[in-house]
Amino acid sequence: MDRIERITAMERALNEGRNATGQMQEAIAALVDATDSISALSAYYGSNDWYDDRRADERGKLPENLARGVLTEDEPYEVLVDAREAALGMLEVATGLLRAL
Repeated sequence: MDRIERITAMERALNEGRNATGQMQEAIAALVDATDSISALSAYYGSNDWYDDRRADERGKLPENLARGVLTEDEPYEVLVDAREAALGMLEVATGLLRAL
């Protein structure tokens, strides 16, 4: 690889690294901002309140126009699993990146 090719390749590496780390910083900030909400959802999902609210929904005690995805089994579960997978993924990426540096 000649000098021009090397510099061009390293410039691409610089830009790719800058873009990727910027996107990761934004994603981490969004997760940090959502941590309290995710924690609250985790405490609510499967709790006595959650079961009481589901029963109220099944009995028609809630307004028809009320958003109630949180009362399903799948939606909250998927959010919590996705949050866990994102956290594990961040650990794996961080470990790999630190080892590469």
